[in-house]
Amino acid sequence: MRQLGQLEAVVMQRLWSVDRPVSVREVLEDLQRERDIAYTTVMTVLDNLHGKGLVRREKQGRAYLYAPALSREEHTAGLLDQVLSQSGDRGATLLHFVGHMSEDDLAELRSALDHRDPSDAPDTAR
Repeated sequence: MRQLGQLEAVVMQRLWSVDRPVSVREVLEDLQRERDIAYTTVMTVLDNLHGKGLVRREKQGRAYLYAPALSREEHTAGLLDQVLSQSGDRGATLLHFVGHMSEDDLAELRSALDHRDPSDAPDTAR
């Protein structure tokens, strides 16, 4: 999993904000409210995102409909895991990260840990 480019991130935000698969035209019209952008640019970005496994698509007539392959939260968790895997010491990195969290974020983390299903944990030791 890799960080999204600027336009890829904007397109993914649009896809995450709707609750259904959308066409290139729908994404284009949404983006054109804020910027001048070509249909082919949006189509290329969606095709690239599909190639990276970040969106899924289904054929409807002659066009494709696109939807995120992962939720925003799943994508973000994957990025965090990638960063941690690049660290020489995951524990130290996590401690440093947690040390900079707000009290509200720490409360969210505690709640998430309290509600975590142990069967969802990976089998591999880190």
